[in-house]
Amino acid sequence: MDEPTESQEIIAAAIRVLDLCRARGLTVATAESCTGGLVVGALTEIAGSSDVVDRGFVTYSNAAKIAVLGVSPETLKAHGAVSAETAREMVTGLLKVAGTSLGVSVTGIAGPGGGSAAKPVGLVHFAAARQGGRLIERREVFAGQSRAGVRRLSVLAALAMLAELAGD
Repeated sequence: MDEPTESQEIIAAAIRVLDLCRARGLTVATAESCTGGLVVGALTEIAGSSDVVDRGFVTYSNAAKIAVLGVSPETLKAHGAVSAETAREMVTGLLKVAGTSLGVSVTGIAGPGGGSAAKPVGLVHFAAARQGGRLIERREVFAGQSRAGVRRLSVLAALAMLAELAGD
């Protein structure tokens, strides 16, 4: 049997999220920075996803994170856009704005530039939450990956987090 292609892997992960959400009557929203809408794009690639997917925000700039999601300027100043604190505030703000059952946020450094010793290229912070319930956070360093590789692996990680919450 052939190995699944990268796109088949993402499609399978998206279908899993949608199926779990449908079975439980859950809705989803995304807040994305380094993935630029690829997570919500993967979900909406699947026909009929509108019964689960409510919206997706691409909050690439700090100004967008503040204006759309209510991320605190103090958090951004103290910890930076690529931090667990910012990812947490992104998903918390997302759930307030969207009112969906589930939300996921992604913020990172896809590269090839922009990294530092403290925050290398490939560093990505994720937060996923269930309305009024569980919050899960994840930090990954996708070292040695191209920009496309960091973004692809980030989409898979975000979808896995949504599936975990939907399965609770």
